[in-house]
Amino acid sequence: MNRKCRLFIILSCFLTTAAKAQFMAIKTDLSNWATLSLNIEPEFRIGNMSTLAVGISYNPWSFENNVKWKHLRIQPEYRFWFGGPFGVNDSPCRWIDAKDCDDRNAGAHFIGIHASYTRFNVGGLRLPFGIFPRLETQRCQGNEYAIGVGYGYHWVLSDHWSVEAEIGVGFSHAVFDYYEKKRCGIHLGKETTNRFVPTKVGLSLAYVIGN
Repeated sequence: MNRKCRLFIILSCFLTTAAKAQFMAIKTDLSNWATLSLNIEPEFRIGNMSTLAVGISYNPWSFENNVKWKHLRIQPEYRFWFGGPFGVNDSPCRWIDAKDCDDRNAGAHFIGIHASYTRFNVGGLRLPFGIFPRLETQRCQGNEYAIGVGYGYHWVLSDHWSVEAEIGVGFSHAVFDYYEKKRCGIHLGKETTNRFVPTKVGLSLAYVIGN
């Protein structure tokens, strides 16, 4: 097991265990699984209308013709909720302990501020809308630092299960080397980019826990 895989497992276990007695949600991004990326995002309630989430995404795979979307990303986010975290109103009655308590909404809007660090090694891909066309013929490896703002909605399915969607935009600073796409391809150069990009796009399944 390589170092990045161990780091992903250790961070995931630590965040989940640390939050065991908290009012929180454990989420996974379904859209991220479409790229076979392992991911988890514990989210903790830190105030009557606010939460703090820490998302971790890891993809160690390489495919035929050296196609890859390898990365390790850590993305913390502060959220302010309209209607209460996870669709729960701020009232003395806790929905998770009392079935007759009507204090959970059908859903809730939220806005967030997030930052991220990504170590990436990607190439041989055709991304939607012509984004980063060089990835079709080249492989890029480096680091990205980003900050952004997001908006999302949390749909309540049952006492514990929910679905949420979020989209975010922000500023990205990336430093990377680029190579020929083929395995052990020639080093073609080094580049630094600063641009406004989508910083978060997700559709997540959430399990809400309370004490």
